[in-house]
This record gives sequence, C-alpha cells and structure tokens, in this order.
Amino acid sequence: MYLIIIKGNLSLGKFTSRKIIILVLAFALGVTIFFLTHSQIQVSQKPIKVGILHSLSGTMAISEKSVVDATLLAIAEINEKGGVLGRKIQPIIVDGKSDWTTFAQQAEYLITKEKVVTVFGCWTSASRKTVKPVFEKHNHLLIYPVQYEGLEESPNIVYTGAAPNQQIIPAVKWSFDNLGKRFFLIGSDYVFPRTANAIIKDQVVALRGEILGEEYILLGSNNVADVIKKIVDTQPDVILNTINGDSNIAFFQALRQAGITPNKIPTISFSIAEEELRSLPREDVVGDYAVWNYFQSIDEATNRDFIRNFQQKYGKNRVTSDPIEAGYFGVYLWAQAVEDAGTDEVNTIREYIKDQSFKAPEGIVYLDSDNQHTWKTVRVGKIKADGQFKIVWNSEKPIRPIPYPISRSKADWEIFLKTLYQSWNNNWANPG
Repeated sequence: MYLIIIKGNLSLGKFTSRKIIILVLAFALGVTIFFLTHSQIQVSQKPIKVGILHSLSGTMAISEKSVVDATLLAIAEINEKGGVLGRKIQPIIVDGKSDWTTFAQQAEYLITKEKVVTVFGCWTSASRKTVKPVFEKHNHLLIYPVQYEGLEESPNIVYTGAAPNQQIIPAVKWSFDNLGKRFFLIGSDYVFPRTANAIIKDQVVALRGEILGEEYILLGSNNVADVIKKIVDTQPDVILNTINGDSNIAFFQALRQAGITPNKIPTISFSIAEEELRSLPREDVVGDYAVWNYFQSIDEATNRDFIRNFQQKYGKNRVTSDPIEAGYFGVYLWAQAVEDAGTDEVNTIREYIKDQSFKAPEGIVYLDSDNQHTWKTVRVGKIKADGQFKIVWNSEKPIRPIPYPISRSKADWEIFLKTLYQSWNNNWANPG
C-alpha cells in the first residue's frame, strides 16, 4: 500500500485540485500494480495441468500402463529442471478401461472439468477414433504415442507413433525380400488390423505375392483354435500379426502347440514390443520378428540414458519399448512448444508444436507441420532369448510420414473406413 505524509504547516487546502487528482491517480495506479503483480505471481505458481488417458485395466492394460510410466517420467524430469514457463506440470491420470465409450467420457472430463491444456493418451485406434470428435468439438489437443493404420489427419492430434509407410509397408517389403512371398494375416477385429491388412494386401498384390488367409478374433478373445488350424492347413511363408493386447498370449501358445515355430513359419508382429514380451512365455516367441521405430537395444548414448532413468524410477527389471519411448518424447516436444509459445493456452500450443524436433532415444524426430505426424527411422528386430530384439535392418534415416498410402486415393480410403464403421453399427471395433 502507499502512504502519503504531509509535513510542516502544509495544509490540504493549499493543494490545487489538479494535484489532488494526480495523487489519487498515483494511489490508484499503485494499488492496481500491486494486485496485478500479486495475480501474476499466483498464475506463475499455478501448475500446468495435463491429462493422461490410458487403459489401466482390461485387455489393453498389458501395454498401456507402461506408456503412463514413460509419460510421468518425462514430466518428472522436466519438473526437476524447473518445469515449463517456470511452472510445474501436474498430471491428471484417468483410466480408459479398454473401453472406447469410457475413453470418450474421460476425455470430456479432462477437458471440461479438470481444464487440462493437453491430453497424452490412447493406444488402440478404436479409442483414438472415439475420442477424436471430442477433441475436435472442444478444439483441444491430443498427443497420441502409438503406431497406427493411418488414413487420418486431425489438427487436434499430434501423432508420435508410426504412419503406415514407417512400419507396415516397409515390414511387408522386408518380409518379401527376406522370408517369403506367401502371407497369412491375423489380427484383432477392430479398425487398426482391418485397415493395416487392407494396406498389406494392396502391397502384396503389387509385389506379386500371395495372401493365403486373413482371419480376425475379437479384441481380448482367446478363441484362436480355428485360426491356428487354417495356418497349419495353408502353410504360409510368413504370418503377419496385428493382434493387440493379451490375446497374443493365447495365439503364440497355440502356434507352438501346433508345431509352428519361427524356423518353420516366422511371425512378424506390429503390436508386440519389449513390454509385451514380459507377459509372453519366452520360449513361445524367440526367433520371431517385430517392426518398430525404436528398440531398447539401440546402442546410443541418449538411449542408454533413457533406459537408465526409466529403470531407476521403475525398477531394474523394467524394459523400454517403442510406445514407451514415443510417449516419453511426446512430452518433451509439447514442453518445447509451450516454452516457445510463452503460454499454456491450448490453441497457441497447437500452433507452436508444429515443426518441433527433438533428439529422442530412437534418434532425431521431427513433427511434420503439414500432417502433424513424426519423421521416424524404421527398424526390424528379431526376438532374442533375453526378451530383447536384435536389430536386423533399419532405414538408416528418418522417413517422412505419409498417412494415406498411395495404393488408393484418399477418397477411396475414406470410403473404406466409412464402410467398416457402419458394418460395426457405428463402432470402430467389432462389438461381437
């Protein structure tokens, strides 16, 4: 507060009206500055709230819990360095429960009730597709950390996982060149596997290969007997596996019980990484393959630091994986955008996150401003007995993301998606 002291014989009557007005204005200005400064201090001390939306229960918890851990690690590291804009990041964690309706409800809750400025989350494309309208309705921001089927661009989503040309398409070409030309396709029955297999079939036709079978099981189902019988009957050169979640346990056990081993018919998986291998009987998967952008076995200093920090926080037996790493560096890209923007206002963050780059554990990653997907290096890994991957091939440099494969027009791909959605009674997964 400001105190005016009148000394000597000076009386208030000697003040002109002009002087009185000046004193009153000065007093008012001082009070205003005081309260504005106090308000700014309060804002600067207020944490920046972000949402974390993943499945902590249900069939997808086997994969998604670890991405939560990675997101929290990045937040903790940034907070230890002073936070963002001098403010701490406060994560609000909610459970999608492996249920797409729940994902949409929780996204709405984070945006409207918790007032988060960004949400990090989703794994399955069914969950992402279901929450996408929520983020677009509120003009908000989702950072999505998992490889997916493409056929999507949203100004409200940043994609830090692989587009089809950064995983699915190079995997087929590598398989064709190194393992065989006759393929059997197996996946969970929702939008990612169905679309991935449409992309695969287009490519196999172009390569003059052969698809011997295409089968699906409900997400979370262990009913794989019929699929295994068809694989035994057709004897493909390669199995391309887009099963998600803990159904993989039943699938690989049944393969081995049927005498199908990697040296006879190798399997290439698109959703099995180091974290999932911890839940699979090791002897059932050694010798098979996966295609990702990141493997824990990358021998680079940045990755070694990442692994060390992750295991120091969560235990020496924990492993890292592609979605874990993408969840981790996504936080850093976001933090850089907030710092550059100078504000935590969501629409400003959305503008400043375009063109961000970061030296991630997998190597340099860069957000493409045209489609908000990430430039990434492609790697093929062979599963070893210790649960790690031997990298047998890589693209050597980051590949530009192309969300819509050129085998069909964008309009044709959108018709494909619409038809699929309608066939499931306006759902992004087979409701059974």
